[in-house]
Amino acid sequence: MEFRDYVRILRRNWVLILILVVVGVAGGFGVSLLQQPKYVATTQLYISVRTTGAATVDLVQGQTFARQMVTSYVDIVSTPLILDPVVEKLGLDKTTAELASQVTATARLNTVLIDVNVADTDPRRAAEIANAVAESFTSAVQNTLERPAGSAEASPVQVTVTQPAATPTTPTSPNLRLILTLGGILGLAAGIVLAVLRAALDTRVRTLHDVERITGSPVLGRIARDADSAKRPLIVHDAPHDPRAESFRALRTNLQFLDVDAGPRIFVISSASPGEGKTTTATNLAIALAEAGAKVALVDGDLRRPRVAEYMGVEGGVGLTDVLIGRVELVAALQRWGRNNLFVLASGRIPPNPSELLGSTAMDHMLARLGEHFDYVLIDAPPLLPVTDAAVVAKKARGVLLVAAAGETKRQELAGAVRALGAAGVGLLGMIVTKLPTKGPDSYGYGSYAYGPADRGAADAAPERREDDPVADLFARFAERS
Repeated sequence: MEFRDYVRILRRNWVLILILVVVGVAGGFGVSLLQQPKYVATTQLYISVRTTGAATVDLVQGQTFARQMVTSYVDIVSTPLILDPVVEKLGLDKTTAELASQVTATARLNTVLIDVNVADTDPRRAAEIANAVAESFTSAVQNTLERPAGSAEASPVQVTVTQPAATPTTPTSPNLRLILTLGGILGLAAGIVLAVLRAALDTRVRTLHDVERITGSPVLGRIARDADSAKRPLIVHDAPHDPRAESFRALRTNLQFLDVDAGPRIFVISSASPGEGKTTTATNLAIALAEAGAKVALVDGDLRRPRVAEYMGVEGGVGLTDVLIGRVELVAALQRWGRNNLFVLASGRIPPNPSELLGSTAMDHMLARLGEHFDYVLIDAPPLLPVTDAAVVAKKARGVLLVAAAGETKRQELAGAVRALGAAGVGLLGMIVTKLPTKGPDSYGYGSYAYGPADRGAADAAPERREDDPVADLFARFAERS
């Protein structure tokens, strides 16, 4: 994935990430409440060496010796030699090992200073233990460690308490700010990981980039999602100023420049699976083409679940199947829709053998006649994956316009539809992506612009319509009835 893909993933899942950050912070706050506050008391010890003279050499040697001994003294602060007297003196209800876990000693670099830190849940007790440790350490060094056995002479090493431990007023742990920060960071990391994992496991097509990468074909149309599409499927006719209607006009423009010299413009419109908007796309595209002055034949080639007649509001009892079996002439089955040169051929009665009818010679002859008299022939075909009807009829057309619904069509389904077309030797002319979101990281700016009543101008302006030539007076009244 590219960097922009990761940005889109984060934008799409920002609510999830925010929730996990809040959960992390709240969890950190809960952890801090469960921890008992601890206080640290500190005392400072100064190590010096008595010298027999005041000569500079003696002083330097004494300081050097003291620095060398400080490292060893740090290690013995938490030993039983020092802590046993403290436990006994203060009457502590703990062992020497338990007390040693509370006591730490550090030596400052290139100095003869030792800092003794004592942590305890009681601030006063922490100070008492620190001072008792300093006292016990002083006694052990001067009276035991550095004093020759059986000698009455004083120890050459002298320990001085330069800073007695004071009772601390604020706890050192838990560090609320640090815990909340760590909780927020952990929540953020968990949110990002879940967002990326969610995107990796999401098999649905969401962006135009996804569609182009899977199919290798250009996107000819981008149709926005409309929650009211079921109530007004013919958006180009019902709401011509709607931005979604304008997207069908953009599709019309792209289709007009598609392979202009390849013969009759007979296009099959299909999808990988049901419910992706192929019939809505076919009907609105037909209306948009007719608005531009083109002669358009809209054929309902879905002989299993026909919807064109329902959408267009025409009679669906007589149509394609009747023409193919020779029961009705083509010109008699075509129904004019609206005031433009748009004619609808409904599906007719649902046959038991749809694939055979669509692949028949009669279908070839019918499409040849439609291609001769119409500028565009749009065939609404069944989905590609459940049945072979679309691939069969597409071999008789210029190619397929494949519809994919953003956020609904699965990638493997779309790839399977492309493979089915390739196996049938049918060309995929382009993609039409429907149900694109109008808001969020995957949106493409729909909804921010629409033509007003006074602004339609050239966009809706169609060439002068010849009211006396509705498709050459419907094939010259069927060649004067033959």
